[in-house]
Amino acid sequence: MIQALKSEAALGPPSLATAARIGIGGPVGSGKTALIERLIPVLAGRGVDLAVVTNDLVTKEDAERLRRSGLIDPERVSAVEAGACPHTVIREDPTLNIAAGDTLEGRFPGLELLIFESGGDNLASTFSLDLVDWWIFVIDVAGGDDIPRKRGPGVLRCDLLVVNKTDLAPHVGVDLDSMLREARGVRSAKPVIATNARSGQGVDAVADAICRAVLFAP
Repeated sequence: MIQALKSEAALGPPSLATAARIGIGGPVGSGKTALIERLIPVLAGRGVDLAVVTNDLVTKEDAERLRRSGLIDPERVSAVEAGACPHTVIREDPTLNIAAGDTLEGRFPGLELLIFESGGDNLASTFSLDLVDWWIFVIDVAGGDDIPRKRGPGVLRCDLLVVNKTDLAPHVGVDLDSMLREARGVRSAKPVIATNARSGQGVDAVADAICRAVLFAP
């Protein structure tokens, strides 16, 4: 018994996590922050009590953008500076993000949902399940219709793949229907949702997926 207690102590204090924790990752410019800006009022309108942790390399730019947006109490937005590869703090060693989430949960009792936005990364970016319960990977049409065929771990392993900026398809020579078919093909039965975060198209479907997956709401 004493040895067991020593082992637990060596691991440090347990996470305070009671809120569902989800990740949103993807390459630079794919529209992660824009998607979060659209999700905040949709989820809040459904009565979801939420907060956000953003990740950047050496700035707090995404956090400041959300704080200035007027969409969420600025105190509900925390920033983590990765200081290295963005995937380090969401996969190899997520302790900074876990601590940021715990701080928000301590500050706002009753919090139901924590959104962790990764810093922009490549197609190999994935989230540790020590950090999140469920995660979204965002790619965009302007990044090229060959992204699904590259079969990056982010595309293959995420719980939900979002193909954003659908409005740009005709302007960048992308066959959107073909891109979506290929995305669904490489992901087997895992869901794919097409969005235009700028206009809000598809955002309700993303919110539906979040509510079903981690909030157990219809």
